[in-house]
Amino acid sequence: MLRLPLDCTLGQTCFIQHQVDRDPGPAVTDYHCGGLSYDGHNGTDFRLPTLADMERGVAVLASAPGVVRGMRDGVADVGPTAATAGKECGNGVVLRHANGWETQYCHMKSGSLRVEPGQRLTAGTVLGQVGLSGKSEFPHLHLTLRRDGTVVDPFDLSDFPTCGEQGASLWQQPMPYQAGGLLGVGFSTAVPQYSEIKAGTAAQGPLPADAPALVVWAHAFGGQLGDILSLTVDGPTGRLVDHRAPLTKNQAEFFRAAGKRLKGDTWPSGDYVGAATLIRSGAEVSRSESLMRIP
Repeated sequence: MLRLPLDCTLGQTCFIQHQVDRDPGPAVTDYHCGGLSYDGHNGTDFRLPTLADMERGVAVLASAPGVVRGMRDGVADVGPTAATAGKECGNGVVLRHANGWETQYCHMKSGSLRVEPGQRLTAGTVLGQVGLSGKSEFPHLHLTLRRDGTVVDPFDLSDFPTCGEQGASLWQQPMPYQAGGLLGVGFSTAVPQYSEIKAGTAAQGPLPADAPALVVWAHAFGGQLGDILSLTVDGPTGRLVDHRAPLTKNQAEFFRAAGKRLKGDTWPSGDYVGAATLIRSGAEVSRSESLMRIP
């Protein structure tokens, strides 16, 4: 049985961005018959919301007891470059377990690895930290499970998953399937740059009473064609922003923003609630709020 390979709270401080692609052809499907994967993806991606979370340090943990079969460190946390060709896993560890099983941990932070080849580990031993090394577009841990060299999906051990019927899982604790979700919601005085959102620097905290505009933004993952990201702001005088942004294509990661310009000298003092809701086929997939008080 496997434990969560990160020191985080799933669904709050870390999220599953991608599952194993269970379709043998060019189509994509995860074990839940959803689209939370991409063609040929052979593992599970446990992501952090922002680069700031990565910099603070989130430990990668051994999912099961085993022996370190191999490791690599020293690959820069800069994502895919010409220099990382052939090192797509980036900094990583491979653990050998009993009965032909092994786990591989990829994209770890440069200089963070704390184990050595041949070292025997217990489940939960710290291997290093989540990073952005190798072929990685966002801070995450890519975990691949194999038995006798063949990739195995730890969420469903059946050879051919049946929609609506969950097969046997290898996780010690149940991990509810999340088809997409909100990574962050915040306020700012203007539409932030996407780089600021991904860095974790977009939220401006309590805005001044004379802010030129009041903007709410949302950072999300697992978007599908036809999804709607609803953005609202409610303040002391009622609803100020009510915006619905439809997705025109599948987007593994995305953001949207909406706001209102200041009319007058100051915003009314009081509490402001910014809310983001990801909607799919008329049903709520995920919702998150941000609370701000203007004095």
